[in-house]
Amino acid sequence: MPAKRRVTIALIAQEAGVSVPTVSKVINGRPEVAPDTRQRVERLLHKHGYQRRTAQGEGPVGLLDLVFTEIESPWAMELVRGAEAAAREAGANVVISVLHTHAGPGRDWLERIAARRTDGVIIVGSRLSVRQQGQLTARAIPFVVVDPEGEPAPGVASVGATNWHGGLAATRHLLELGHTRIGVIGGPADMLCSRARIDGYRAALETAGVEPDPELIRFGDFLVNSGRDHGHSLLSLPNPPTAIFAGSDLQAFGVFEAARQRGLRVPDDLSVVGFDDLPLARSAWPPLTTVRQPLQEMAALAARMVLALGRRETLEARRVELATDLIVRESTAPPR
Repeated sequence: MPAKRRVTIALIAQEAGVSVPTVSKVINGRPEVAPDTRQRVERLLHKHGYQRRTAQGEGPVGLLDLVFTEIESPWAMELVRGAEAAAREAGANVVISVLHTHAGPGRDWLERIAARRTDGVIIVGSRLSVRQQGQLTARAIPFVVVDPEGEPAPGVASVGATNWHGGLAATRHLLELGHTRIGVIGGPADMLCSRARIDGYRAALETAGVEPDPELIRFGDFLVNSGRDHGHSLLSLPNPPTAIFAGSDLQAFGVFEAARQRGLRVPDDLSVVGFDDLPLARSAWPPLTTVRQPLQEMAALAARMVLALGRRETLEARRVELATDLIVRESTAPPR
């Protein structure tokens, strides 16, 4: 059997009909390449699975990139704290980028990163395409996905939480208090963590012999307004729920607001459970019963993983889920 031909810049250049320096410019994010030429080279890099080899003596640069789809929430700040703490331990700094899209990092962002170099990229809540994975790999940029929006591709390193177990624990807690009419407000219907939390909710109900009512299942966006609007909708039903499991603490705060606006008291008239255990959950009134998602620990672990990948170390596990825990406070009580 003939030996597999090694993929080199020269091979890519020959097949693309361009010079070796042109291919090198594409890999290193240099701007002076025509768009159609750049796309042709990118396609071939992806097709052949090219991976840039680190030059001898080229060590770490002391930068970790933390990439968000959005950052305007306390949830994102907890991840920043965790990543920054782990980076500081390693003598590195964190650079934050906000994409404003769930589609993952685009070509322009990748070119900027390749041009200035990075020790690794932590991508939060995105759906990476196979092509984007190939673009990162071709430039020898190690990456880890935190809380991936969809099921990560085989071989992609990722960190998440036990979302299904969290949804199960939250709903089981409400059932044990005596609630059977339990509403749920998840995140986007196509987001992996949201589906897992609602699947856990369904499993808890079915195990208790309670038929899940589609009328009580809503999908939001994890933000306060979503919790308020869906809270009003659920509480307007002819047979409203006596408890609501919100798929995030922010949505739970929105449910608090909806209850207040309707003259209802939490937990006397309505029990509410959140998900995340943000610092605000402890200082809310009443203090929020919630599922603790170890956000800082997730980001810190992702940072350590991506630095290990940069050192060419083998990860013990490429898909890691950290445990969630139910934290019972004062927003839940038996139904009247």
